[in-house]
This record gives sequence, structure tokens and C-alpha cells, in this order.
Amino acid sequence: MNALASEPDRAAFIRAHTRLLPVPYAPEIALHVAEEATELWQKTEDELAVIGLPPPFWAFAWAGGQALARYLLDHREIVAGRRMLDFASGSGLVAIAAMKAGAASVEACDIDAFAATAIGLNAQANGVAVAARLEDLIGHDEGWEVICAGDVCYERAMAEAVIGWLGALVQRGATVLIGDPGRSYLPKDRLESIASYEVPVTRALEDAEIKRSSVWRLKS
Repeated sequence: MNALASEPDRAAFIRAHTRLLPVPYAPEIALHVAEEATELWQKTEDELAVIGLPPPFWAFAWAGGQALARYLLDHREIVAGRRMLDFASGSGLVAIAAMKAGAASVEACDIDAFAATAIGLNAQANGVAVAARLEDLIGHDEGWEVICAGDVCYERAMAEAVIGWLGALVQRGATVLIGDPGRSYLPKDRLESIASYEVPVTRALEDAEIKRSSVWRLKS
């Protein structure tokens, strides 16, 4: 396997190093997840022979994503019959939740090829159709009616770019929801909290077993 691994190679790697398990806070959904965070990080680098390969964010149910998924499953009217984008999707958790909640169509974008493959595998495992897009859609507007973004405010530059782009989508009428457990660069002054949950997470990633995570609506 090398850095330009084919889709079948990536799918085989994901199946070999993860287990299909229910999401703790959205057990209606099952994901291919890693049981040992640091071990999978090392396997990914070793097997691809690439130092500095993007961490396998796709292999975990992150706190913000779990909060968003729970919210969509419990408030189906948000996405029912609407076109939705799950930005920086990772595992595809929020995208899958949106389809289960009755969205007309869902696209899930990520810049990691392994994430795009994981999204396809996870959607198939849950019996829903999600269009995985391997690209950075910041700055694009393809008419989505709902845009969700989980755990995207952990770096200043990314948070500013994402919130600026999403703000423009809100201005033209889109609904933007952000799932976040209190990351450093969350712009709370631009957000309205609409739900909060106590979400089980992986201690190796979050230094806690439970993270209070909120769903925020981006204000116009």
C-alpha cells in the first residue's frame, strides 16, 4: 500500500483496522470505528509509509458530530425533504443521521481520501445513500438548504475560514448548524445554542469520557 492507495485498498484497510459498532449517543447508527486511537494513527502511517499523513479523524465518533447526529434524529423537521451538506464529514455520521431523518439528499465532503471511503462504507452499512465528495468546499455555494459542521473550530485559521463561508450561506437563507464541545476557536458571539448533550467520547482523544457538547445555529 502507498500514499496513492486505491479505493479498494483504502476500504480493505478500514475494514481490517476498525469494528462496526453503534455510535454511543446515536445508537441508531453504526460506524466503522477504531478501538485504539493511537494504535490506528501508527498503523496508518506505517502501512502507507508516509510520515505526517492526516490523522484518521474518520475512525471516531467525535463529540460535536454525535451531538449533531442526535439533534437531527430527534428534530427531523430540520432536514426532512431538504438538500443537506455535511462539511468536513469524517466518518459520515452526521450525513447518515440526516438521511435517516428524511433529507431529500445529502452530500458529505472531506479532504481525506480515507474519509471519503469510510463515508461510503458507513452509509452502506446503515442502508442509506450519501454522496461522498473528496474536496474542500469552502467558498462554494451549490444551493444546499442545510449545512452541518461538527468539530471544525479547533484551529484558528480553519475556524475563521469556515465560519466566514458559512455566514455567507446563512445570509442567503441556508440553515447552518455546528456541533462543538467547546473547542478553542468557537465564535460563540455569532452562534445561538439550541441543544446541549453529555456525549460519551474516547478518552485518548478528548482527555475525558464525557464531553458536554452543544448544537449551535449560526446567526445571520
